[in-house]
Amino acid sequence: MSTALKQVFNKDKTFRPKRKFEPGTQRFDLHKRAQASLSSGLDLRAAVKLPQGEDLNDWVAVHVVDFFNRINLIYGTVCEFCTDKSCPVMSGGPRYEYRWQDEHKYKKPTPLPAPQYMNLLMDWIEMQINNEDIFPTSIGIPFPKNFIQICKKILCRLFRVFVHVYIHHFDRILLMGAEAHVNTCYKHFYYFSTELNLIERKELEPLVRTEPDSHVCLKSMA
Repeated sequence: MSTALKQVFNKDKTFRPKRKFEPGTQRFDLHKRAQASLSSGLDLRAAVKLPQGEDLNDWVAVHVVDFFNRINLIYGTVCEFCTDKSCPVMSGGPRYEYRWQDEHKYKKPTPLPAPQYMNLLMDWIEMQINNEDIFPTSIGIPFPKNFIQICKKILCRLFRVFVHVYIHHFDRILLMGAEAHVNTCYKHFYYFSTELNLIERKELEPLVRTEPDSHVCLKSMA
């Protein structure tokens, strides 16, 4: 990342604290291998493929945590412009509205302002990835049987952050000159999620559709 981008994407603007992998663990090594592949300029389609001999759950866990960190950083750079007034509904343009639902306060899908939705979303994901019963960090502790299903839900909800940022706040990304970095992060997310069938195609429609005023057209990637 260039010096200018490092100043834009700095730790003080991270929307939530970054989750890190413990050095010396298998997941730390996988994380470093994945990062090295990206830094080397390797084709993103090839970089997201499960390495031969590696466990699928470990590979998915590493990427889910990494995407959480990166998307936190991206939203953190625009969150001061994402207010109840500017974004009274969590949406991706007039065609797509996202409603929040959880097992506690919001037991039915509820329309919320984007900042409130984002806070609930990041809190929920943080709770999942910090739960040792779901994302175990100790060697020999198995993943739960529904681990992939949980990750699918996390990635589906993280994708909505991309949708909102691209459609409602991409002007800020352009002003910061960070569009190349955000686009690369999105493409990495897209290729990984579709390579392992972790997001349903209908969920991807807001950023895959060809529209005259769209910031990103990824039809050719499908």
